[in-house]
Amino acid sequence: MKHKVPSQQSLPLPSDETMGRLEHWARRQGFSVVAGVDEAGRGPLAGPVVAAAVVLDQGHPIEGLADSKKLTAKKRQKLAPVISERSLAWGLGVVGPREIDELNIRVASLLAMRRAFEQMLAAGVAPDLVLVDGRDLFPLPERVPRLEARAVVRADSRAESVAAASILAKVYRDALMLEYHALWPVYGFDRHKGYPTAEHKRRVAQHGPCEIHRLTFRGVKPSPD
Repeated sequence: MKHKVPSQQSLPLPSDETMGRLEHWARRQGFSVVAGVDEAGRGPLAGPVVAAAVVLDQGHPIEGLADSKKLTAKKRQKLAPVISERSLAWGLGVVGPREIDELNIRVASLLAMRRAFEQMLAAGVAPDLVLVDGRDLFPLPERVPRLEARAVVRADSRAESVAAASILAKVYRDALMLEYHALWPVYGFDRHKGYPTAEHKRRVAQHGPCEIHRLTFRGVKPSPD
């Protein structure tokens, strides 16, 4: 399947970081359907990178949306089903550790975003604006109608749709890591979720990597002599 890089126009973005400010800006610019895209799991030594894409229903607002990193696990768990039930459309994309090793984490993260976006499109909702957290845009499928896409640093603190995506991605990935903990309890995935904590690095050094470790990541791959 061919892919195209979305256009990113030069319309000025608002500078403040109030939650929902980017959607307000989008409506003033004439955009009617906004999709937010974010990922979770770029930094861990183990497990997949997971992305989510969300189109919120403006007629059914969700209170408490925020960057998933600023929310407690309990709050994320409470919000995730509300997001999935009230959104007009949403999708998840997963890229596993072997693909991450093959592609590198930046490319793998963009691939996860594309997969999430494609799953969201399958629900039949076509956005005219895509807001992506970070500095990079993922390639869109060729069949997607013309739309604008903006990569925005800290968009998960400025756009409700991106915040919702960050929550779905984080909750789904954390659930996966709990499943992996049941398979490989020696690494403590239930506590650090694969991130490079001192405990995790110590367990890898003691037991070696398992099937879900990213073998190209420092802290997993052997140090050169």
